[in-house]
Amino acid sequence: MLKFYYSLAPNPMKVALFLEEAGLKYDAIPVDTRKGDQFKPAFVALNPNSKVPCIVDGDAVVFDSNAILLYLAEKTGQFLPANTPAMRGELLSWLMFVASGVGPYSGQAVHFTHHAPKPNEYAAKRYAFEAKRHYGILDARLAKHAYMVGEAYTIVDMAVWGWARMAPFVLGEQAWAELPHLKRLTDEVSARPATAKALALKDLHTFKTEMDDEARSNMFRHTAAA
Repeated sequence: MLKFYYSLAPNPMKVALFLEEAGLKYDAIPVDTRKGDQFKPAFVALNPNSKVPCIVDGDAVVFDSNAILLYLAEKTGQFLPANTPAMRGELLSWLMFVASGVGPYSGQAVHFTHHAPKPNEYAAKRYAFEAKRHYGILDARLAKHAYMVGEAYTIVDMAVWGWARMAPFVLGEQAWAELPHLKRLTDEVSARPATAKALALKDLHTFKTEMDDEARSNMFRHTAAA
């Protein structure tokens, strides 16, 4: 059975969504990042980057959430656009846009807005600006298309959903008023039966919720090193 190493963060949850959408059987293995589970030798042996998610599928080990989505979609033949060079180009472009832009800038915006020591006005403004710019590109795309890649629900929409559902936390409570098309897609994906099953993973295991000294030392290791 496929092993799925996860937490409740945006990147693992978009993989959980695919697993439920595709009806794949899997063993959900919690990795509590606030307790430092990601640095345990057994997990590092699977994923040298010490990040969730990660899957083990027989002899295949895949880490990075977007790589996992592409791997599973190609293996199962599900949630991919038409197999043409043009659609393949769109799929890869938008999937990598989420991987290299939406996710990293969202994460940094959250860090400098909610967790980093003050004052940090320059960093907070820079990452909030870039996160908003990336979400704006998604919104503009969705103003012209029902889904991110043409008119079909694909792994790109799952990748977008993982982060977009956190938009008010990333950008502020005004986010949805400024991103109506992205909200439309996010609401649609959130209403899918598979999404409810993916979100129910929170009830399987207990994760540490306190942002105390232990959590900060595991999530922001540069502070512990300092």
